[in-house]
Amino acid sequence: MADTGIFATTQEVQDMVGANASSVSNVEAYINRYMAEAESYINVVCKYNFSDAYSGLNADVKKILTKWAASLAAIDVLSYDLTASQLAELQTRISILNDKAQACEKLMTDDAQDRINWVNDA
Repeated sequence: MADTGIFATTQEVQDMVGANASSVSNVEAYINRYMAEAESYINVVCKYNFSDAYSGLNADVKKILTKWAASLAAIDVLSYDLTASQLAELQTRISILNDKAQACEKLMTDDAQDRINWVNDA
């Protein structure tokens, strides 16, 4: 199986996940599904199809999308199995990833017209 995510690779998601994640959900098949969901969410929230426009975006926009989508997908990986003995650690990691995702969302959705102009001009 190959990476099917547009905004982030399996490795980039796994880097966000860190240690002690479920060996079931921290694999390419699951991460591909989580990435598709994250990308759809980002496109709908921003009211702009970054997936279709991805190849034409500049590096700054791509890296924000990577951070946002990888954070969302990593949350899904970690949330898959919260019965681990390191529950407090997983909850803390999820909170940190959620903060990263929310910061990216705020950045990309505040004053949508200015953002769209910036993306199109980039």
